Amino acid sequence: MTTTLVPEFTTAGRHTIARYDRYEDAQRAVDHLSDSGFAVEGVEIVGSDLHLVERVTGRLTKARAAMAGAGSGAWFGVFVGLLAGLFTTGPEWIGLVVGGAAIGAVWGAIFGFFAHMATEGQRDFSSARGLAAEHYDVSVPDADEERARTLIAQMA
Repeated sequence: MTTTLVPEFTTAGRHTIARYDRYEDAQRAVDHLSDSGFAVEGVEIVGSDLHLVERVTGRLTKARAAMAGAGSGAWFGVFVGLLAGLFTTGPEWIGLVVGGAAIGAVWGAIFGFFAHMATEGQRDFSSARGLAAEHYDVSVPDADEERARTLIAQMA
């Protein structure tokens, strides 16, 4: 855990009291402030030097696209079946839910297959995207700077 005490301003009327390389460490510092009775309503965690990170999770084939579409379609079908089931009496609602899931899965698979085929080989992979910061600053209002610095120093 890298902690750097810095006297920079993040915005007017605020002071950066600590800088961390990991978000979890900045979060832990704010949690420590909270546990120490510090009024954390004015605390900010500011991520700087943001990067878009895209993690490739696998190859995307027409079959995988169809399977993903079938899963999404099935959930939508269950939802529609449950809504329709609100207006039925007796055990017929089970048939509506199961039928909705089956019909949704079939249509979802068809749409998933043809949507992937329409890309003509572009982006043949699946991925997850997120933002990551180079460092995270914990800042507080000017009036609370000294107490916050003291509490953060006690944490180390």
